[in-house]
Amino acid sequence: MIAESLFKSLRESAVRLASFSAIQKNNALRQAAASLDAARAEILNANKIDVQKARDAGMSESLVDRLVLTDERISAMIQSIYTVIAQSDPVGEITEGWKNACGLEIKKTRVPIGVAAIIYESRPNVTVEAFSLAWKSGNALLLRGSSSALESNKALVKALKGALPLPGALELAVGGRDEVEQILQARGSIDVVIPRGGKELIKTVCEKASVPVIETGSGVCHLFIDESADIETALAIAENAKLQRPGVCNAAETLLVHTSCAETFLPRMVGLFAGKAELRCCNRSFAIVQSAAEKSPDAAVRSSVIRHAQAEDFGCEFLDYIFAVKIVDSIGEAIAHINTYNTGHSEAIVTQNRNNARLFQTQVDAACVYVNASTRFTDGGEFGFGAEWGISTQKLHIRGPMGLNALTTTKYCIDGEGQIR
Repeated sequence: MIAESLFKSLRESAVRLASFSAIQKNNALRQAAASLDAARAEILNANKIDVQKARDAGMSESLVDRLVLTDERISAMIQSIYTVIAQSDPVGEITEGWKNACGLEIKKTRVPIGVAAIIYESRPNVTVEAFSLAWKSGNALLLRGSSSALESNKALVKALKGALPLPGALELAVGGRDEVEQILQARGSIDVVIPRGGKELIKTVCEKASVPVIETGSGVCHLFIDESADIETALAIAENAKLQRPGVCNAAETLLVHTSCAETFLPRMVGLFAGKAELRCCNRSFAIVQSAAEKSPDAAVRSSVIRHAQAEDFGCEFLDYIFAVKIVDSIGEAIAHINTYNTGHSEAIVTQNRNNARLFQTQVDAACVYVNASTRFTDGGEFGFGAEWGISTQKLHIRGPMGLNALTTTKYCIDGEGQIR
């Protein structure tokens, strides 16, 4: 259980941090980055313990990849802190201002939300990203990672807290599952909860929380190959979207192919994906894919894993080397399929038809909609935020990659000269 004194400390720290200047916050972030750099060996040794436990427990390699830390990944986390440092401090920004009829000066100003909690799975890089964004936006932060990354998170938080002038603004919950429910019910102590993980985690948080939630989504992402698509471009995007890192939420899970280019695209794709991913195909695509594999002179292609798709494969977040494949007869059918099965995360079309591109972006209901680019770009770092809280799939307050502004709200500051009503 989390002690009430910890909640109290977070609240007191949030009040103090809200008045820190941008210079004070940036100096602390520089110290935190240096502390992470100095603690590399300790962090990597802790991570090895987590990774070994995960493999011993039978975790798939695509998910183990999310857990692994390397020198390169630690360097990337440090660089993300410096990217946050370089960004403008949103706290105190006046977004609107005017005088009303009786002369009151009204200013709508960005302020920190207060105390934030993030509940997340595996990825220890989230520990650093969430911290840097919370600190720069003036929020105290309670971290609740998964048991699979416990040793890594403890080492990371130890390094970060040791560098902070206000260490009470960052805490890591390290107890049992009952802590999650305690956080979700801590209304008045926690101002917002962000879940970052799989479908079941997000569902649990949204259903059980009395604390306000910013819902981040699991990623059932689609790639649609339009009838006018350049085949080479489509193949490159499909390979990247599915195979680069299949265990992350912005990897594509379903491939939709227009019937007019299916006979050209799908046989090429079989060769590209041979030995790399299992294809789960609708009846129409199965016939084309299976025939192409059987006729190939390449033994690896002939041994491709090709299965008939089941109904539940469409709308499934595999987080693995599995790709659902379906042929559609029109862009309208593709859009309808995506809006039925997606999770509001990231969707992409490959097309040379400008009208189809704009139709797709207008009608597909998702936080990020791409034309001729991989869904893998849905990421705070790739968007220039340096770090992210997650990908918000809700429509209120914030949507898409969540950077600094996502952890601010607004306050009206009104100056008068004795006016009464």
